[in-house]
Amino acid sequence: MDDAHTVIWNRPERAAKGPAPSRTRAEITSAAIAIADAEGIEALSMRRVAKELGTGTASLYRYLASKDDLLDLMLDAVAAEDGGQPAPTGDWRSDLRGLAHRSRAAFHRHPWMTSLAAGRPSLGPNSLDAIEHALAALDPLGFDIDVMITVVDTLQAFVRGYATGELAQQEAVRRSGVGIQEWMDAHAPYLDKVVKSGRHPLLARVIRDAELPHAADRAERGFELGLERLLDGWEANLPNFPGSSVNR
Repeated sequence: MDDAHTVIWNRPERAAKGPAPSRTRAEITSAAIAIADAEGIEALSMRRVAKELGTGTASLYRYLASKDDLLDLMLDAVAAEDGGQPAPTGDWRSDLRGLAHRSRAAFHRHPWMTSLAAGRPSLGPNSLDAIEHALAALDPLGFDIDVMITVVDTLQAFVRGYATGELAQQEAVRRSGVGIQEWMDAHAPYLDKVVKSGRHPLLARVIRDAELPHAADRAERGFELGLERLLDGWEANLPNFPGSSVNR
């Protein structure tokens, strides 16, 4: 099978024959991440990376078979940031909570990840370590393996979705030049009409009574609240939890 049909993780970095490579995969990946961080994933191309490295585009194909290889390397490199996964604590909620916060922070450092991470899973060694870390936290709880991987997938989907919304809001502020509070103040007369119309009584309660949408730390508190409710739901379905539906 030629390199174009062999996954990057199954190919040696250095060919058995020929001259020693002048670049490493790590150098190429680092350059690509820097471009995507600064200019967005749309700006990333093999040509652009080659220019950043001061080499010819064709030379990159000595290291990578395609741009997809490069994207896989980028996602996996991010998974190793901050030293990779910590040792298990023995507290499954704490371990999953930590994984969620690390993932959210990674999305904020690298906004381009929101689109890539929603596609096919990254199967690089660092990404697999993250999955193994989450599964290891869940393994003592008595869930079968299908439930365990569904919990991990759901956690990742929650974090990715929440971070995507945060980043989209930041981009709206950047694009419009209108801050969140200024935007809310501008909408206040309209929302007052919504409340008085009586057509949306529950939304009226949100507008009148809800504290969270107006809090300065609403993003942090909203993330924590949503994450804890997810953990509560999984805890309520533990095989030994009173009223659990698991294994019935």
